[in-house]
Parts: sequence; C-alpha cells; structure tokens
Amino acid sequence: MRLTNAARGSRSETASGMAQIFRPGADTLARVVLAGIAVVPVLAVGLATTLWRSPYATAQDVTREQPVPFSHEHHVGGLGIDCRYCHTSVEKAAFAGIPPTETCMSCHSQIWTNAPMLAPVRTSLAEGRPLVWRRVHALPDYVYFNHSVHVAKGVGCSTCHGAIQTMKLVRQVALLTMGWCLDCHRDPAPNLRPREAIFDMTWTPPEDQAEQGVRLAAAYHVKSPVRLSECSICHR
Repeated sequence: MRLTNAARGSRSETASGMAQIFRPGADTLARVVLAGIAVVPVLAVGLATTLWRSPYATAQDVTREQPVPFSHEHHVGGLGIDCRYCHTSVEKAAFAGIPPTETCMSCHSQIWTNAPMLAPVRTSLAEGRPLVWRRVHALPDYVYFNHSVHVAKGVGCSTCHGAIQTMKLVRQVALLTMGWCLDCHRDPAPNLRPREAIFDMTWTPPEDQAEQGVRLAAAYHVKSPVRLSECSICHR
C-alpha cells in the first residue's frame, strides 16, 4: 500500500518527536545576540571614556592660530622674561591678564621694528585696537578658577601650564578635567613649592617634597582636602 504525503509527514514527525521549528543556525545567532547585549555597553562606555579624555574633548596639545606667532620659548626660555611682565594680574586677580599692545611695543619699538610677523602689533598700536588672541586654556563657564589664589597657596605656573619656556606656540598640556583638578585638591602637597619658586619654570620637586609640601600647606593655610573637594569651591 502506498502512503500519501500527509501520512509520510505524520510518520516522520512521530519518528523524530517534533518538527524542527528553528533554522540550524538559530542557536548560534542567539548566542551572538546575548554576547552582544553584554559586550556592546562595555565597549560603548570604554569608547566614551577614551573620547572624553582624548585631545578632541580636552584640547590637549592643540596649538591655535594666533594673530602673532608669539614664542614663549624665545621670550621666556631664551630672554628670561618673567611671567608677570606680561601677565600682570596673576598675583592679584582671577584672570592672569593678557598684555596690551603697548607692552609688546615697549621692546619692539626698538628691536625688530620692521619684522613682517609683527605687522599686526604695529597696526594694533596705530589704530588703537587690541589684538584678539585665541584662548588656549579654556574652562567651562560653570567652573570658577582664580589664578591669584593658586599662586598665593604655592602652586607654580608650570604645574598647570607645563614647560611653557620650551613652547614656540602655547599648547595645553594638562587634562584640565574635573578629575584632574580634584586629584590636586585632594592631595595638594606634592604640587606646592616655596614662594621664590612659583614663577621658576625649571623648578623640580626636591626629594623630600612629601614632607615639605605638608609644611608649605600649613604655612600657606591651604584648606583641608575635604573642604577643597566640595562642589562650591569650583562651582559658584
């Protein structure tokens, strides 16, 4: 007797127990999907963290085009000009100050008087219009930073700005993220130096910096790490 197709299918299903519902690769696909659910968020967090700490977000090591290619390597490293000659308010105000054109011309009215690169400086003086410099170390508007406080408490220029005396064009060397600032606020002693070394761009910490930093913190009346870590210190 011949069996109909329906009968054959029925006998086949009975022999195997149940008809196959999923394709052969469904199990592998399910495993891949489950692995992706676990791995993708981790990769996303890692990528976001890497991007957040990259020059794209922090602007580290980015040189910006300026109206005049002012070289700190030449003026500070070569000629030995003190930071305060140009940044006159660094000891008494939140903003360190940008030198007016007259400060530049106090020298360049006598030397390099016809240098093409200094044409914007001469034009600025003749027309009474200040040079417009592009900010390199830029903090968000919701962050309060006071140069004079840091200087008074023993933090030197190079601690945040790096070896300025070696830079042809200024660039940001520190992260300047909240975490970077908090690392110092929670343990300021390693970054404190004697007053005579505040503007010394070549200063290096002595071997007993740990002990000396603690003594300087007491002498400068530096607030406790707990107080320095409070939100209102930087967000006002």
